[in-house]
Amino acid sequence: MGAGGPRRGAGPPDGGWGWAVLGACFVVTGFAYGFPKAVSVFFRALMRDFGAGYSDTAWVSSIMLAMLYGTGPVSSILVTRFGCRPVMLVGGLLASAGMVLASFATRLLELYLTAGVLTGLGLALNFQPSLIMLGLYFERRRPLANGLAAAGSPVFLSALSPLGQQLLEHFGWRGGFLLLGGLLLHCCACGAVMRPPPPGPGPRPRRDSADDAPGDAEAERGGLRLREAPPGGRPRRRLLDVAVCADRAFGVYAVTKFLMALGLFVPAILLVNYAKDAGVPDADAAFLLSIVGFVDIVARPACGALAGLARLRPHVAYLFSLALMANGLTDLSSARARSYGALVAFCVAFGLSYGMVGALQFEVLMAAVGSHRFPSALGLVLLVEAVAVLIGPPSAGRLVDALKNYEIIFYLAGSEVVLAGVFMAVATSCCLRRSRNPQPSQGTEGEASDTEDAEAEGDSGALPTGAEEPGSLKTWEVPTPSAGPTEPEAEAEPGLDPKSV
Repeated sequence: MGAGGPRRGAGPPDGGWGWAVLGACFVVTGFAYGFPKAVSVFFRALMRDFGAGYSDTAWVSSIMLAMLYGTGPVSSILVTRFGCRPVMLVGGLLASAGMVLASFATRLLELYLTAGVLTGLGLALNFQPSLIMLGLYFERRRPLANGLAAAGSPVFLSALSPLGQQLLEHFGWRGGFLLLGGLLLHCCACGAVMRPPPPGPGPRPRRDSADDAPGDAEAERGGLRLREAPPGGRPRRRLLDVAVCADRAFGVYAVTKFLMALGLFVPAILLVNYAKDAGVPDADAAFLLSIVGFVDIVARPACGALAGLARLRPHVAYLFSLALMANGLTDLSSARARSYGALVAFCVAFGLSYGMVGALQFEVLMAAVGSHRFPSALGLVLLVEAVAVLIGPPSAGRLVDALKNYEIIFYLAGSEVVLAGVFMAVATSCCLRRSRNPQPSQGTEGEASDTEDAEAEGDSGALPTGAEEPGSLKTWEVPTPSAGPTEPEAEAEPGLDPKSV
């Protein structure tokens, strides 16, 4: 096939080895979100052995979560430089080593550095590459794949907490940490599964030199954009494409995620203590979180399958905003719930809306920026979310200590999440309406440099007339799976050399 001809069959395989990648992503997502919360079962033993308070001990989980979110840009750079599989293998070793070293800790500071920093960094180096690879293997079934992978979070949380309790009772916290470190080695096995998808039909690009970086081949196969140097030079890659911040669609998503993270996690953190203060027995209060988890397990894959329908997928951003508003309204309507039946109803509604948010959040980002800019966009969004996570829940805890009133906290958290959903819907609607107006043929500012590079390289595989560039606001509308494969260049990434397919 000529360099300028249409590229058929070069898209993600939507199956095959992708199902193995999905299984690995399920496990990694479960460890990333479930492990920091499951470690809390060891807090009482740590408080007794180190003579520390609960707030000091809880910093272990807080640091682990901060590393998971805050090191997103670092993970993006490493993935671009070395590829997904090597980064995940190293991340699995770091996560395991952190828990093993923590089992020998004699001070809380050592726990912060080992279980907090080292294990948190290892989990981050597994979580983000797994999502990137999942997006490279799935396109038509991507919403379902994201929903199934996100279901790993409630499943592992439901399994790791009782497992940690059993390990604590039989081996103590040191033995439990040692065994959990061995369990985290499964992340290495998940990383080994992450082989790049096969290249599409057509001539493969010639490698300029034998010592090219290992991530080059994976980036070429996965559709990640490579910026090439002048003829005779080595290819230049953007290790972190900060130009994505100039994309208004990305800006809308980042602001939405910040507002969402301020209040989304607060009710789940305070739920058990809130129920106890309402007079609910301890065992029944703890079971409320299990109800949230069970509903969440069902909601995530179901919502992923729903978002993959041909009629709904172009409007996935609105579905995401609807899930946010439903979650926020659930918090607002349940702020005065005092009976156990009312709390159970709140848990069912919260688990359903929380699962919808978890299933759709990364699908919306992929639809907004495209697969070629998803690694950089994900890293920057996680950094923004890390700031919000460090502000929201701690501030809520301080307000509870000062006011001794959970009702105000639920109102604040619900208002923040509702505001995030309303902002997402309104901003998306304005963007889509503006994108329907005639636009000049020039690209957006964020894509100007890439367009110049493509022109300098004589790229003959330009987008057809009427197609939208990834930096444009039309990217909120995801193309339906029914789009015919015969549309010329419809699957091509802007700025990507046709010879690389």
